[in-house]
Amino acid sequence: MKTKLFAALGTGALILTASQTAMAHVSVGLSIGVPAPVYVAPAPVYFAPPPVRVVAYQPAPVMMPAVYVGWHGDRYWDGRRWWGHREWYGQRRW
Repeated sequence: MKTKLFAALGTGALILTASQTAMAHVSVGLSIGVPAPVYVAPAPVYFAPPPVRVVAYQPAPVMMPAVYVGWHGDRYWDGRRWWGHREWYGQRRW
């Protein structure tokens, strides 16, 4: 009887050490066919593209010096040259 007892205890010890070594355990799983809630990003907002701007280029303004015909102090400018007071009235007989 002792032999059967030692054999049973040895077999039990072997089973216990083998299961601990193999990390064996009983696993029971229960599955329901419903997925977990998932966050879905909203659709992107559509922005209309900016309006097309038409740029009309103009030629640069022409800068010209102003010509003032007339008396400037004691001299007269006729558009071509300066005249002194006596030169202007001396040549023109009015």
